[in-house]
Amino acid sequence: MDLPRTYLTNAETAKYLRLSPRTLEKMRGLGNGPHFCKFGRRVLYEISEVDAWAAGRTYEMTAAIVDEAQTSRSAQRRNS
Repeated sequence: MDLPRTYLTNAETAKYLRLSPRTLEKMRGLGNGPHFCKFGRRVLYEISEVDAWAAGRTYEMTAAIVDEAQTSRSAQRRNS
């Protein structure tokens, strides 16, 4: 039997991730935040998607973050 999905509002998700709601909104607009669902005008985050997104943002050192950002910017320039 499948368990029901649990959804969080923007404010609840921000609190869960220890981010400000505005930071989460900006990340959503830029496309670099967790996947979300739209129900009319309402934006909700499925908790399993938030957990998966957070798990994918683990690093061993800060240099890995810099390398990832540079690679991402290069790809964006090529696609423009």
